[in-house]
Amino acid sequence: MEVQYFKRYSYNLNRDMEFKVYGHAGRPVLYIPCQDGRFFDFENFKMTDTWAPWIESGQVMVFSIDTMDKETWSNKGADPRWRAERHEQWMRYITDEMVPFMRDMVNLRNGWTGYPGIMVFGCSLGATHATNLFYRRPDLFDRLLALSGIYIASYGFDGYMDDIVYNNSPVDYLKNMPDDHPYIHLYNLKKSVICVGKGAWEIPSSTGQLDDILREKNINTWVDYWGYDCSHDWDWWYKQVAYFVPYLLD
Repeated sequence: MEVQYFKRYSYNLNRDMEFKVYGHAGRPVLYIPCQDGRFFDFENFKMTDTWAPWIESGQVMVFSIDTMDKETWSNKGADPRWRAERHEQWMRYITDEMVPFMRDMVNLRNGWTGYPGIMVFGCSLGATHATNLFYRRPDLFDRLLALSGIYIASYGFDGYMDDIVYNNSPVDYLKNMPDDHPYIHLYNLKKSVICVGKGAWEIPSSTGQLDDILREKNINTWVDYWGYDCSHDWDWWYKQVAYFVPYLLD
């Protein structure tokens, strides 16, 4: 498996950001680590082994980035407006810096010019961020794999709400999205999977809340509930990746 390490200055975050790229060709996949996670978690937690069949066959190139959760969602002692603004800077880092970099790299490797789009994947709070990216920017992302996420920003911001927090809370902004919003048509041209178990440390109620909204808005997302033996842990996420990725790549 080809692996490349990068350290590049982010003008949105005003700091160096590290990431790794796994693979030599194929569809770009953006991996967002779990809460407070780092770019090397994809490899250190052996998710590379699960994705290896698609990486080594040239079907995907996985770009694993850093989170900013320690400054934002997890940083509950800091000013919430500052935390929200910092999170939005990280979102712009992804959409304005990482996405063009990913497009350039896959275009160089396999002549990819923008279609099909980018898959975004995450587990736990990484799934929260991945889902938010998919529903906020359907012009950039055309596949979603979200495992064991929480889809309302009150998880990180408690009772605080402002315009930025609202725009990073899928349960809130999708609930209020007009039924004729053009994004709904875009969502339904794409493939998205949201999965959660009912076992230890899982919070299926959040997925259920989002599921109800998606059904009400006629947004076609495969929302799947696994059993009470399915816990909030890597062993189950490996199984879910193996189960869902063939559908998303088809």
